[in-house]
Amino acid sequence: MGGMMILYKASESRYDTMKYNRSGRSGLLLPAISLGLWHNFGGINSVESGRSMLTRAFDLGITHFDLANNYGPPPGSAEEMFGEILKKDLLPYRDEIVVSTKAGYYMYPGPYGEWGSRKYLVASLDQSLKRMGLDYVDIYYHHRPDPNTPLEETMSALDAIVRQGKALYVGISSYSPEDTRKASRILRELGTPCLIHQPSYSMFNRWIEDGLQDALDEEGIGSIVFSPLHGGILTDRYLNGVAADSRAAGPSVFLSENDITEERIAKVRRLNEIAAGRGQKMSQLALNWVLRGGRVTSALIGASKVSQIEDAVDSLRFPELTESEIAAIEAILKG
Repeated sequence: MGGMMILYKASESRYDTMKYNRSGRSGLLLPAISLGLWHNFGGINSVESGRSMLTRAFDLGITHFDLANNYGPPPGSAEEMFGEILKKDLLPYRDEIVVSTKAGYYMYPGPYGEWGSRKYLVASLDQSLKRMGLDYVDIYYHHRPDPNTPLEETMSALDAIVRQGKALYVGISSYSPEDTRKASRILRELGTPCLIHQPSYSMFNRWIEDGLQDALDEEGIGSIVFSPLHGGILTDRYLNGVAADSRAAGPSVFLSENDITEERIAKVRRLNEIAAGRGQKMSQLALNWVLRGGRVTSALIGASKVSQIEDAVDSLRFPELTESEIAAIEAILKG
């Protein structure tokens, strides 16, 4: 190919099969599967690989790309790579795309480089917009609760950011049910309702069922769940133990060998039989499960190769889980 520029042209059928769900009581629809750029985009990956994943995702109807200031590694590099690919390939489609970013975790040294102050949230978003080459993001999140900053300060910073035109919507991540209600109330009074909550959720991590989902329903807030495959355990990757090249064998931010107990793997093998009975992969069953009953707006997947994105989107072709399948899964998880 030499140095020839390949101009990306989006697939004409990109909207034919993806399912879009309304986020809470807002006007915004999100794809049932969204792509997160945590840990496989940025300095540790090639732009070519990132480009093939992002463009394929968009061709499959994934319109939502989820980032944060500290994604990489190194921090900032996921936004930089995304900005580069956006500029080269996706810019003509900017208005068909929902871009989110976040601030809350450690980003830069000194007292203003993490948590929930107005100073940090505003400065961090300005940096994020520069890295991505954008005028605004679609969704801006407070990435984690800050026990020492008044919720009023953090929420009024989010409201101000929307009024300044730097974000269209705001969200929160990993907030407790009680803090979610409080944050939602403050934002509603300010006139910038909370669009979405991003919690972790999977068959092996069900904390949101204990009050958070009810709070979200009552407040009219959507949800996008991260780690729906529980760091890869809920795939066929560990069915025969831990492979030498897997995430769990090496140094990993996702999983340690302790996550992968014999007991867990035994459960995954049994769950995998249910998946096989449905003609699907274990990972697809895990995605169908978090999306069951319509309480979750979108499942956020990570990917290191195009085929993982294709599998995830393919999961949406399968029929909804029946009550008896849900009961059988429940028995395995509780067992």
